Amino acid sequence: MNIRSLIIVILLLSGVTSATASILPSDSLIIVSGTVREKTHKKKLAGVNLSVRGSNIATVTNSEGAFTLKIPRSRIGAGILAEHIGYGTALLDGKRLYNGASMLTIWLTPATKTLDELTVYGADAKSLVKEAIGKIPQNYSSSPNMFSSFYRETIQKGKRYVGISEAIIDVLKRPYRTRTIAGDRVRIAKGRRLMSQRKNDTIAVKIMGGPTLPVALDIVKNEDFLLNESDLDLYEFKMEPMDIIDDRPQFVVGFKPFAKTDYAMYNGKIYIDLETLSITRAEFSLDVSDREKATRAILYKKPRGLHFKPQEMAFTVTYKIQDGITYLNYIKVKTRFKCDWKRRLFSSGFTALAEMVMVDRDNSPLQDISRKEAFGRREIFSDKVDDFSDREFWKDYNIIEPTESLENAVLKLSRR
Repeated sequence: MNIRSLIIVILLLSGVTSATASILPSDSLIIVSGTVREKTHKKKLAGVNLSVRGSNIATVTNSEGAFTLKIPRSRIGAGILAEHIGYGTALLDGKRLYNGASMLTIWLTPATKTLDELTVYGADAKSLVKEAIGKIPQNYSSSPNMFSSFYRETIQKGKRYVGISEAIIDVLKRPYRTRTIAGDRVRIAKGRRLMSQRKNDTIAVKIMGGPTLPVALDIVKNEDFLLNESDLDLYEFKMEPMDIIDDRPQFVVGFKPFAKTDYAMYNGKIYIDLETLSITRAEFSLDVSDREKATRAILYKKPRGLHFKPQEMAFTVTYKIQDGITYLNYIKVKTRFKCDWKRRLFSSGFTALAEMVMVDRDNSPLQDISRKEAFGRREIFSDKVDDFSDREFWKDYNIIEPTESLENAVLKLSRR
């Protein structure tokens, strides 16, 4: 297992800002804000993919279903597409966006479940996964792509935020002709951090995660992380009821460890497009039942005398089919763990959440990311970004809209 990215759970911090629907002073961009809700029960939907139709401009809704998209005036007429697993795709007409409404609501309707009879496939679940892997060279990009992505890390001690950091990151993805991440690189274009000043809030622990998520967790390209063909025999695969993503039927394959190994394994689901056999989504978690194995998988470094107790590590990786090619779209990693020191009675619980969404893509990049520019394996994210102070920091960038709790945490940490 080749893990090349780190979260530094000390000094991982930055700030956030929010926006209402308005036109930027330059009048070149229109900012559209709103909420995505489920039509039947009116509940807010997290993780909905929002994109400008016919473009590479995109973002996702936050955990409260809220979003903000900054759209060039020349593209506003195309409208906004809203896509989410299990729901039909919705289109927000571009004519509504010219008015600069203060808040919009997009309603998603659950997809009609008429797919159960299609779950019979001409081979078993493992064979389906193998066939999807074999089709990677033809389903994914055969040329280099440069993505612009928004990245956010938050660290909570109990329910209290002790650190927030975020950045715009350039991501260079080499062609998917082979399942290797050699040559894939990231660099930080702009970022900032905010940290708690309380001495007891900081612990010098390094765990899996960090700005190189789109390299390490691109499971389609990085066979060393998951779906290595030589490791498929170590898992049990099972066909599950089909689902819908972007109005496209998806095979759903569940998997769990079948054999014992000397390292921690994963269990979860893989979504495979019915028509193209592209891998479009993966939801999986690390088996933490064996604490020693899980610690080896998660923990990179800790101070002497600190006890590290992993509780959960869950991943979501999604891809988006556009013009017949499947591209990396969104990554989320949630890690929960406890730390305590020898001879201390109480332990502290921490939750680290890292999210990255591809907000734009250049299919014909004129320049690469050089080794010198690239964010290195042993570099510390907080050393690469500044303290936040400017509320207009993300003025011209698409980001994941901060939640209300995150905005309140920024205010509290700023006062300190």
